[in-house]
Amino acid sequence: MSVPEITLNDGTRIPQLGYGTFKVPADDAQRAVSEALELGYRHIDTAAVYGNEQGVGAAIAASGIPRDELFVTTKLWNDRHDGDQPRAALGESLERLGLEQVDLYLIHWPTPAKDDYLHAWQRLIELRADGLARSIGVSNFLVPHLEKIVTATGVVPAVDQIELHPAHQQPAVTAWAAAHDVRIESWGPLGQGKYDLFGTPAVAGAAAAHGKTPAQVVIRWHLQHGYILFPKSVHRERLAENIDVFDFVLTDDEVAAIDALEPGDGSGRVSAHPDEVN
Repeated sequence: MSVPEITLNDGTRIPQLGYGTFKVPADDAQRAVSEALELGYRHIDTAAVYGNEQGVGAAIAASGIPRDELFVTTKLWNDRHDGDQPRAALGESLERLGLEQVDLYLIHWPTPAKDDYLHAWQRLIELRADGLARSIGVSNFLVPHLEKIVTATGVVPAVDQIELHPAHQQPAVTAWAAAHDVRIESWGPLGQGKYDLFGTPAVAGAAAAHGKTPAQVVIRWHLQHGYILFPKSVHRERLAENIDVFDFVLTDDEVAAIDALEPGDGSGRVSAHPDEVN
């Protein structure tokens, strides 16, 4: 099993499927990440606010996997945007992770009410130049946020990590990203279990046709759209299931049927709106 890689706009290559650690408890992170690495995952997504960077780092250290075979992402939290806080925050994350450099550093939310995400982006550009992050990007940025930072700095993010699943496909953001060579990372790629995605005829029918689980079908849908994703689980059998998605291909009709689950009015969002997180 080999996870395909995508080349980002700065030349860095990223495994398209990884392991997400959102809501993985700190005291369980080392075990969960270790199991993911044993199963073949080489892309780990964490964040300072998750509180589990130390466990992620311990798993990486214990794995014996060469550093250049791993891709590690972490994120800058909302209260560290101003002054030189981004540098301090990344330094703290690197210490917890036991790393000298992360592969990708993201602004976690734009926090538009504070209007300091441009400053944070300018600091991330410096951190990349100083070698503390190979690539830099954003998370939860909508088109106005993206346009503001690119217009001001001329530096386009490598990725935008956004809530994306069949009921909330964010066509405005994905179209902007495609036009500017920004890769989309899908968080909550399975809808966080907050609606009956797996029971829809489009997903259930494709699962039956291919002898796969509904979750595997949805993961495959993301992959075929070119999205990067990292479904989260703390159960080894589910970790193994989530990465066992490279031996089948959805038909164009199956992809289109899942595409059609997007209501088109934004009502499919299952988490916070980026303009409301500050």
